[in-house]
Amino acid sequence: MDKKTHEELEKIAEEIRQCTKCPLHKGRTNAVPGEGGFEKGILFIGEAPGRNEDLQGRPFVGRAGQLLNELLDSIGLTRDDVFITNIVKCRPPNNRDPAPEEVKACSPYLERQIQVLKPRIIVTLGRHAWKWVCEHFGVPYEGISKAHGRVFTTNTLFYGKITVMPMYHPAAAIYNKELLPVLREDFQRLKQFLEDLKNI
Repeated sequence: MDKKTHEELEKIAEEIRQCTKCPLHKGRTNAVPGEGGFEKGILFIGEAPGRNEDLQGRPFVGRAGQLLNELLDSIGLTRDDVFITNIVKCRPPNNRDPAPEEVKACSPYLERQIQVLKPRIIVTLGRHAWKWVCEHFGVPYEGISKAHGRVFTTNTLFYGKITVMPMYHPAAAIYNKELLPVLREDFQRLKQFLEDLKNI
């Protein structure tokens, strides 16, 4: 990641840490702006921080994060190769789904992160992140059970070309073991996509 990109992301992160745009800020220990080195141009978007993320101020550091690390390792990547964030940057109480007004208040931060990073591919983790991307970038929405592991591309006026691959959230694979092989297979599809990019 070049110096300018890093500085712009850090500016957004500082705004997120001081944000009071929705009631979630009242209960947070730490806001969770996101992190990563972004060497491969991949942006992972989850739903919202959980308990461990709130305590550490870092995304995906609990059980779901451990599984995400394993999945990255399985295709030869580390967290230094990708940028990881969430739609909502503060933990909702009791890990409930983010409310629409919370998503609306937080969305401009994610939009700016995408604008700064200009990812080669966005990988959405879970149905909430997938739906957010569809709504914001004009990707035709299909349920995650049908859409996972496929590559969707759309051209936008403001962001240019957006390429996205929806996947199940790692937490879903922890609670439903049948989804784990599906998630592993989708990561292999991501690996193949990246290899195909090299050959273009």
